[in-house]
Amino acid sequence: MKVAEYITPEKFAVWKRVAEEMGFLYVASGPLVRSSYKAGEAFIENVLKHRKADQNVEDINGIENVKNLFEKEDTEKTILRQ
Repeated sequence: MKVAEYITPEKFAVWKRVAEEMGFLYVASGPLVRSSYKAGEAFIENVLKHRKADQNVEDINGIENVKNLFEKEDTEKTILRQ
């Protein structure tokens, strides 16, 4: 089979970014990657990683919400004292 074009690693990176922007949960993009290339393992690993990251964001947001409630309560007490 004749080689029609050499695809650079940068081009694979571009297509990976395009797929991620489209919402794909996992993208394996490279010259030796097959469509089934450890697909199950990689997909599950990536989903779990995103869930953990989402949970961390929720935890941070929850902490911020509690801090905001305390700050609001302190402000209200200060106003009432005046």
